[in-house]
Amino acid sequence: MKNLKYITVLLLTFTLWSCQEDQFADNYPNPSKIANTTIERQYTGMQVAGIDYIVPAYWNYFVVLRITLNPWTQSIGWINTPNQYLPGSAASDAVWGNYYNILAQYREFQKVWNVATPQQQADRKIFQLTADAYLYYETQRMVDLFGSIPFFNAGMLSTNGGDYNVSFAEYDQSQEIYAHMLDELKTIATELNSISLNEGFQASFSAQDIINNGDVELWKRFVNSLRLRMLNRVSLSSEFSGRATSEITEILSNANQFPVVNNNDQNIQIDVYDVSTPINSSGFQQGINSDGWDGDDASKIMIDFLNASDDPRLRVMFEPGTNADGNYVGLDPLMDGTSQQAMVSDGEIAFYNRSTYSENQFFPGVLISASEVNFIKAEHYLKAGNDAAAKEAYEEGIRQSIDFYYTIRENSNSSISGNPALPTQSEINNLLASDPVNWSGATSQVDKIELIGMQKWVHFNIVQPYQNWAEVRRLDVPDLTFWVDNSSTQPAPPVRWRIPGEELTYNASNYEAVRSKDNLTTKIFWDVN
Repeated sequence: MKNLKYITVLLLTFTLWSCQEDQFADNYPNPSKIANTTIERQYTGMQVAGIDYIVPAYWNYFVVLRITLNPWTQSIGWINTPNQYLPGSAASDAVWGNYYNILAQYREFQKVWNVATPQQQADRKIFQLTADAYLYYETQRMVDLFGSIPFFNAGMLSTNGGDYNVSFAEYDQSQEIYAHMLDELKTIATELNSISLNEGFQASFSAQDIINNGDVELWKRFVNSLRLRMLNRVSLSSEFSGRATSEITEILSNANQFPVVNNNDQNIQIDVYDVSTPINSSGFQQGINSDGWDGDDASKIMIDFLNASDDPRLRVMFEPGTNADGNYVGLDPLMDGTSQQAMVSDGEIAFYNRSTYSENQFFPGVLISASEVNFIKAEHYLKAGNDAAAKEAYEEGIRQSIDFYYTIRENSNSSISGNPALPTQSEINNLLASDPVNWSGATSQVDKIELIGMQKWVHFNIVQPYQNWAEVRRLDVPDLTFWVDNSSTQPAPPVRWRIPGEELTYNASNYEAVRSKDNLTTKIFWDVN
């Protein structure tokens, strides 16, 4: 039984997402005998449960991303093989199980919260508001992968006193989940503006919060930036387009009331301070460049795009192939696998820079960055007819992306790749004026949306792969071409993941409501292109 037992901070807790009936007795203790916990401990336990899918870790990158999202966005190049577009069960099981572990931790947090006194709740309100916000961050990722999922009544086994008969959760429609999260996040954003912590509870919050280290102002920016992300994601959907436009306008017009992430110092990320602690990126190396399992080769479209504009990110993001005479060459996805393998084996293909990425044990876990927020702003202003503001946000997003990756490199504990020259202002200006990047050279809104999408894709690359795949599907940018796998039932990359098989078996009656949409070709509701 996978994902049944897991430990939070000083607490054994439990989750329900797919189980046989006779396994409950062996895997779940009597609810009346569970060890005591606290609001603060459960809060940290919830954040810790999701850390390996935020901070670069082996399982996420090797088992999940190497064979799914990273090649499907062509953030990496890969060797063509049969059935490469079918999401493996290990990948979908891992992501599904991790999310429901987080949700179960959240339900335990709710249990402790609900029995606290009014004064205890008032003192610790910041824990509730930010726990909700983090849950919605994780839930959006799941909806964007799977569509409808069990949510509103899921993870309730402990709440239901261990009674599994009433704990199998129904599937909730993805649109309803999005609407709920947007409603709640707006309320949270307003409530955070009135939060005031005394010295003792500020110290407690700082100690327990591994995302923003107790910085309430950063949580405000996280909540409103997450709202921007979600609103932008659904902005092309007919049922959300009006709401998206009005609420994005409201957020961006009221910086004091709804602050967002504006610069890299405000990025929402889990920083690594000591590689000897459990919060480190030591699994990144084996995750993307294990011997014989290439997960860091550069794709042709990304290398060609960066080369065409002399982008200074090229040298900090990638290394030339070992036998490429210093030239950056990406792997062509349309070549046959034998020819591709020969180029990789001969050292002709560029790969992700080891000192910046895989061997950098201080690589942070990025949730939301200033670049992403500025690219969302640019799209919104463009559609609103404010071309000047759109251009300013677009170019600022590029500058921030360059700064982000060079700062990551400066903080690395690896020197294996040498030290790339820092970008000059002249180099950045030339980039912004180059044909593939120049805003003024694009003559239509469609062309400018493509510029924004390309820069968002470069910035996300393999660092934010879940957001990258969602945006590539939403905008159809870049315009990717793939080798057609005629030997498979899935000849091209899917547009969603299928729900794991164990869930189909053990939550069968509830699964019937979504069976017709649970395939690799039915788009998520916001994917209308």
